Amino acid sequence: MKIATYNVNGVNGHLEVLLRWLKESAPDVACLQELKAPQEKFPEAAILEAGYTAIWHGQKSWNGVAILSRIGKPEEVRRALPGDPEDLHSRYIEAVINGITIACLYLPNGNPAPGPKYDYKLGWFKRLHAHAQELMDSGKPVIILGDYNVIPTEKDVYKPASWVNDALFLPQTREAFETLKAQGWTDALRKMYPDETIYTFYDYFRNAYGRNAGLRIDHFLVSPDVDKRLIAGGVDKEVRGWEKTSDHCPVWITIKD
Repeated sequence: MKIATYNVNGVNGHLEVLLRWLKESAPDVACLQELKAPQEKFPEAAILEAGYTAIWHGQKSWNGVAILSRIGKPEEVRRALPGDPEDLHSRYIEAVINGITIACLYLPNGNPAPGPKYDYKLGWFKRLHAHAQELMDSGKPVIILGDYNVIPTEKDVYKPASWVNDALFLPQTREAFETLKAQGWTDALRKMYPDETIYTFYDYFRNAYGRNAGLRIDHFLVSPDVDKRLIAGGVDKEVRGWEKTSDHCPVWITIKD
């Protein structure tokens, strides 16, 4: 079972790239972030024609998350992170597919920091900690994946000194990510490639992709059951080099059925 995450940075603006990638990479499940489309503007017909059923939580102009599957319709569990009924951002959707709970998230960026946006990021993280603990305690196979907007270590960023004041790399951000992992979650890609340089995001500016000046901010955190079933994983880096593409690369893992 191949499961992927991809921040598409506009599902309609980059639909051609998304459909090409779905055809070439053929994930069984694909989780998308930054749809930047209201609920009614999600391109369901094109996704269906590509062989995928989908559930999605849209939002006009910003945010938005979706789960696509070609191995049966996702059984939706929730479409908001618990803990703050006044938070109307479309940043979380959770479903069960083939007995695996898949949580797709788009964690807040948090910049500029300090400030209200960073406070929101840390608050969202606390809510994630609480819900992730419930998922871990369930004993079920779970994958929490998506754009975390977290650079976990210096190994995960080109030129760390340039990011010391950024919300993605501040000590509190990295501590929040480590606190989450400490519940028992495995950072799947880093487990498979402990020493390699892996980037999942390249800015549109300063020829970042051409210089391989990237960040690793798209992550798979997997429960112990899924961890035992990991057999492969990687980044479809070449997609970042396609025309009219997202600034993120698709990332994927394969697990035994």
